[in-house]
Amino acid sequence: MTYIVTDNCIRCKYTDCVEVCPVDCFYEGENFLVINPDECIDCGVCEPECPAEAIKPDTEPGLDKWLKINADYAQSWPNITTKRDALPEAKEMDGVEGKFELYFSEKPGAGD
Repeated sequence: MTYIVTDNCIRCKYTDCVEVCPVDCFYEGENFLVINPDECIDCGVCEPECPAEAIKPDTEPGLDKWLKINADYAQSWPNITTKRDALPEAKEMDGVEGKFELYFSEKPGAGD
């Protein structure tokens, strides 16, 4: 099992989860975070820290797409290990449906 970031992170990008990760397995895109499933130690400390409830265990049904997205983008986006401010539109975007199709950006973030 590993933890993965799902679509509700898009255009929110809270980084509370990054700050508590003991193995620094988060990677930053322009408007989204991912977890490297090969680095995640399945400790689960990140899941309750996400205000948008976007972090899920990959054992939940229907998350295969998100496991692949996390694995793929963790290979090309920079590592992030420090908490930053959420995106300005985070509160308005929390819970919006269809964010991947409407707003996902493949561009990398700044990282550390």
